[in-house]
Amino acid sequence: MRFRVHGGRGGESVRVIPHQRTDADAALRAVLAHFGDADALMKTTQFGSCVFANKPGDGSAREQAASCQKVLGGFANICYEFATKRYRSNCINWGMLPFTLDADTPFDHQPGDYVFVPDVRKLVGQGSEDFPAMVLRADGSKTPLVLHVRGLTDDEREILLDGCLMNYYAKRG
Repeated sequence: MRFRVHGGRGGESVRVIPHQRTDADAALRAVLAHFGDADALMKTTQFGSCVFANKPGDGSAREQAASCQKVLGGFANICYEFATKRYRSNCINWGMLPFTLDADTPFDHQPGDYVFVPDVRKLVGQGSEDFPAMVLRADGSKTPLVLHVRGLTDDEREILLDGCLMNYYAKRG
């Protein structure tokens, strides 16, 4: 069940009321229906935003860029390569998957397309470097896509599985 918080300003008490299903839930269910049992997938699938860039992570904002992306619902970056190892590490530390594509793989997808990566948690835990994915385009067509997360250390894998670096440290307390 989802909850919405009301109140809490200026010493007021906070009351929590159940959040009712929204049109967004219906839209997400419709998207998941393209990949299998939508009701089952709603229980096991996370939804977040994804940024694509050819070679992200150069420039002075790379420290803040990953944190801002996460705060705005970011779950992954997709690129051909990362400009710096530091930016890739920042993505991992914020719990975002640092996906790369093979150099000859076109990425002509548009805002509004969905990238579905089944069993991503299991694959990360197994140490997989290749993640079969499917892109659902706005027109309803589907395109296969292979994403990679290469060269994760054991610690980086655990950080992703724990959700972020803060959770990783808290768990090991």
